[in-house]
Amino acid sequence: MRKLVLLIVAGLAVGALFGHLMMSVPGYWLIRVGDSSIQTSFWFGLVLLFAAFIVLHFVLRLLSGIIRPMGRFRSWNSRARNRRAMQRTVRGLVALTEGRWKKAEKTLVNAADDSSTPLVNYLSAALAAHYQGHHVKSQEHLNQAQLTTDGADTAVGLMQAQMMIERQQPEEALAILNRLDKKLSNHPQVLKLLKQVHLSVNDWEGLRRLIPRLAAQKLITQQEREQLEFKAYRELIVFEAQNPTNIERVRGLWADMPDYLRGNTELILLYTEALIQANEEPIAERLLNHSLDHHWDARLVKRYGLLNVDAGRQLVKAEKWLQERPNDPELLLACGRLSLRTGQWQKAIEYFEASQRQRPNGEVCAELARLYASLGEHNKSQLYYRHSVEMLAKSLPSLPQPSDANDSKKPDSKQKDSKTIKKSA
Repeated sequence: MRKLVLLIVAGLAVGALFGHLMMSVPGYWLIRVGDSSIQTSFWFGLVLLFAAFIVLHFVLRLLSGIIRPMGRFRSWNSRARNRRAMQRTVRGLVALTEGRWKKAEKTLVNAADDSSTPLVNYLSAALAAHYQGHHVKSQEHLNQAQLTTDGADTAVGLMQAQMMIERQQPEEALAILNRLDKKLSNHPQVLKLLKQVHLSVNDWEGLRRLIPRLAAQKLITQQEREQLEFKAYRELIVFEAQNPTNIERVRGLWADMPDYLRGNTELILLYTEALIQANEEPIAERLLNHSLDHHWDARLVKRYGLLNVDAGRQLVKAEKWLQERPNDPELLLACGRLSLRTGQWQKAIEYFEASQRQRPNGEVCAELARLYASLGEHNKSQLYYRHSVEMLAKSLPSLPQPSDANDSKKPDSKQKDSKTIKKSA
């Protein structure tokens, strides 16, 4: 009610204002055509002009609707076709999900021309053709998808790479993904597929360089990163160490390796072997010394005892460790071997026998047997050889032996022998 009163008051005010203007601003319109003329007041002519404008506007709209009925029909028809295409696209996607590849491909392709998203149609049709084994047709659909939509290179490339991976064509997939990676730096799906391809073709160098980017994008967990880095560096060191001339390459891998991996026993041993193969035993000795000072491991101790650098210096170092670990059987074995290298036969025997007391071992028995034989103490040598064989026998699988022959076979043999005697008689 309040608004209505305000509107009435505003209307009266506007009317009074126009009335005042009409009284205070006189004037007239004069229109003359030939000998005829029309004259009216200024304000009345202004009202007529405004009314003529409104009439002309509606007349033009009416004429436009009459002249262009086909345009409206085409617009309506286009919308209707688009709705039907969307329905067929949904049916095609459902068929694709259900594994009905042939029906999905046909439905999606037929609906593509009228669809508002032809890229989806052709990509899905390419996938359906791929699952049917129609690789040429699948590529045709991918090409069509690229033509229908601007900026579809990434989607088409990812789909194509995924198909190449599933077809066991990793080299082709890698070429596509490398091209996409140059164009789209750190694209998550590209990086994921690159990791998959590098693993499938054992491209450890490529994987090594990819891992930090995967971690930066949080595409792998910390545990997975550590597993992948360990595997990549291990395989690269093994490969490069096959040729001793590649020692600089191996040294570079060790330098690039994350700090936590330099404490891994398996990698330390691999690097040590590579250094030894390249005749760099002093560097291998320093590596094992440093590793054992910070990370004690029986396998490293054993390898230290087999080094051939400076046996006297090595023995001093090993005996220093022995003060902290007097009952370590592997360290006692290493000290025994280093004593042999320095010609201290009796000390070697003492270390070997101490190791044997801590943990009976066939390898230690073999060392003692060989040493006693060299010293001429054959009885002790034979004793330790027998112990060594017995320990080795315990690790053998359980298999039938001649002494375990079944007694049930004996009557058969006797019966056979008796038949043979009778036949000969």
